[in-house]
Amino acid sequence: MASRVLTIATLCAAVQLTGCSAFRNYDSELQQTNQHLTSGNVDAALALLEKNNSGDDKDLLYYFEKGELLRSKGDLNGSQTAWREADNVVFKWEESVKLDTDKYLGQFGSYLVNDKVRKYEGYDYEKVMLTTQMALNLLAQNDFEGARTEIKKTHEREAVIAELRDKEYLKQEQEAEKEGVKTEYKDLQGYPVAALDAPDVVGLKNSYQSAFSHYLSGYVYEALGEKGLAAPGYRKAAELRPNTPLLEKALIELDKPAGKNADSDVLIVVQSGLAPARDSVRIPLPLPINGNLVITPLSFPVIKEDTSTASFAQIELDQKTLELTGLNSTSAMSRRALRDDMPGIILRTSVRAISRGAAQDKINQTNPLAGLAVGLASAITEGADTRTWRTLPNATQVARVRLSKGEHVLNLPSNVGGTKVKVTIDRPYQVVSVRVVGNRVFAGGPALLVEQPAASQSVALK
Repeated sequence: MASRVLTIATLCAAVQLTGCSAFRNYDSELQQTNQHLTSGNVDAALALLEKNNSGDDKDLLYYFEKGELLRSKGDLNGSQTAWREADNVVFKWEESVKLDTDKYLGQFGSYLVNDKVRKYEGYDYEKVMLTTQMALNLLAQNDFEGARTEIKKTHEREAVIAELRDKEYLKQEQEAEKEGVKTEYKDLQGYPVAALDAPDVVGLKNSYQSAFSHYLSGYVYEALGEKGLAAPGYRKAAELRPNTPLLEKALIELDKPAGKNADSDVLIVVQSGLAPARDSVRIPLPLPINGNLVITPLSFPVIKEDTSTASFAQIELDQKTLELTGLNSTSAMSRRALRDDMPGIILRTSVRAISRGAAQDKINQTNPLAGLAVGLASAITEGADTRTWRTLPNATQVARVRLSKGEHVLNLPSNVGGTKVKVTIDRPYQVVSVRVVGNRVFAGGPALLVEQPAASQSVALK
C-alpha cells in the first residue's frame, strides 16, 4: 500500500511541477481557429480563441492571436488594444534582459524544465513583427505619427535582441563543451535538415530583421518629411534583401526633388497565408547514462508549413496588372529561428534526458514502482514546444505606385477568390493594406471596401 501511495504521489508531483501547459495542444487549437478564419467566419474564430483561453491569466500568444483576428475583422482599435497588451509583455521581457542579461540567460538555460512548460516569451521575429503589424493598423487609419512611434520601437527591440543572442549562443557553446553534448542538428538521424538549410533560410541575416519592416520605416519617415531617417530604413531593407529593384529605387527616388504632381504616393501591402505551425518529432539519440551508452528517443520541434492559401505575385489595379515584390516570409524567419535555436534545444533536451535517466536508475534501485512513476510522468510531459503565433501572415508583398486622388479598384487573382477591393485615395502618402487567407480577403480602415465575389457571402470591412 505504501509503495502504491508513493507511486501516485510521485506521479502527481511530477505532473504538478510541469504545469497544465504540458498537456495543452496549442497547434490543434489554432488549426480549428484558423479554419474559421479561412472560411471568413472571424467571429467564430474569436469565440473559439476565448473558449480556449478562459482563465484570467492570459498569455502572450492569446494577445498575439486576438490582435490579428480583430484586425482581420476590421476592428483596428480592438486589435491595437490587444496588441498593446502583448507589447507590454514584450517590453517587460526587454527590461529584464537589459537589467541583468546573465541572470536571464541563466534562468532560460535551466536544463530541468521542459521548453514547452516555460513561460512563452515569443520568438524574436514575432516580437519585431508585432510592432510592424501595429504600425500597419495605424497607417490604415492614416496615423503616420503613431506608426512612427511603433517603428522606432521596432528598431530598439532589434538592438536588444541582437545583443542578447550574441551572448546566448556563446554561452551555449561553452555549456555544450562542458557537458560533452554534440549540438549539431545535422547529427539527428531522420530530422528534416533540408528545411533548415534551404537557401531562403540560410540567406537571411538573422531570424528577426525583416526587409519589409525596414522598408515600411523608410516610407513612413519619407511621408513625414524626414528623409535623413528614411534613407537608413531603405538602405537596411536593401541590405537584408539585395538585388531587389523596388528597394534600390526607393533610395534613388529619395534624393530627387519633390515634383509638383498632385498624385498620391501609395504603398500597397498584400499579406497572405498563415504562419507555419510547429510539430514535435521523436529522434533516437545515444546518450551516456551512468557510464552506459543508452539509445534514448528525444523530442525536437519541426516546422510544418501552412497550405491554406495559394501563392500569387500579381494583382490588378484599375484593370491593369501590378507586379508585387516579396519583402517578408514568416516561414523563412520561423525556420531560421529554429535553425539558430536548435543547438540550445539539443543541449537542454539531452542534458535533461541524461539527468532524468540517472535519477530514474537510482530510484529503481530502491523503489521500482517510484521509478516507474517517474518514467511515466517523463513520457507524458516530454515533447517539443509547439507554441507559435499562428494567425500571423506568412507572406508580405508590396507595390508602390502613384495614383490620382479618388476611387480605385484592386482585383485579387481568381485562385484566391477574385475579390475586389475599392480604395479611396485622398492623401499625399497613403498605405493600402489587405490580408488574404484561403480565398477570403480582409481589409480595414476608412479608405477600403471589400466586395467578395457573387458566389461568396458579401463582406464589407471598415
